Amino acid sequence: MKLFLMALLAFAFSAAHADSLATLDQFIQSTKNGRAEFVQTVTAPSSGSGVDMKAGKVKLSRGTFEFLRPNRFKFIYTKPFEQSIVADGQTLWLHDVDLNQVTSRKLSSVMAGSPAALFASAPNLQALQAEFMLQALSDKASDGLEWVQATPKAKGKQDNGSLLQSVKVGFKQTPVGVEIAALEMVDSFGQTSVIKFDKVQINTNLTSAHFNFKVPAGVDVIKQ
Repeated sequence: MKLFLMALLAFAFSAAHADSLATLDQFIQSTKNGRAEFVQTVTAPSSGSGVDMKAGKVKLSRGTFEFLRPNRFKFIYTKPFEQSIVADGQTLWLHDVDLNQVTSRKLSSVMAGSPAALFASAPNLQALQAEFMLQALSDKASDGLEWVQATPKAKGKQDNGSLLQSVKVGFKQTPVGVEIAALEMVDSFGQTSVIKFDKVQINTNLTSAHFNFKVPAGVDVIKQ
């Protein structure tokens, strides 16, 4: 009986791990677009980070998020500073309102191995596994989410130039489909960025035109 219970528990544990990868695949296949509000918390490691944040310091930002497969998304930061990150399918645009500056990059040069590939780029789980080592997690099941850890095979760079070490993505099963609920990212400096999504809507009436970016008049444009 003891051996039977141990085998049963082992099966349940492995099944739980398989389920979160299946949920990721379901999200890729069935969730074509979405929008949400978000809160982002960036925390520097207690030992210091080598980036422009004091050890242990926490930065809080708020904004809205939208995405449309393939390769289109918007992060619009509204607090504490106004900033927009827009991918239109070809180009990644970063608009810093305070600096009155727009930076543009070829999208293909920054998507591979980036968190955006998890929700807006890869056409299927196999394509995602070509970019990431994927591992189903069960240590955060108490929050009601299904978690997958993705470690880039080719270390991609974030917008601040720091190397992305790993990212965890949390999904929520709902009556209308699979929602992305959270992202947890760690860079090579040990800096942690957590994005939690709220008021999520999926498979709405978003179109590709919604992600077109128009450079505001009088703004400096830097191409990278």
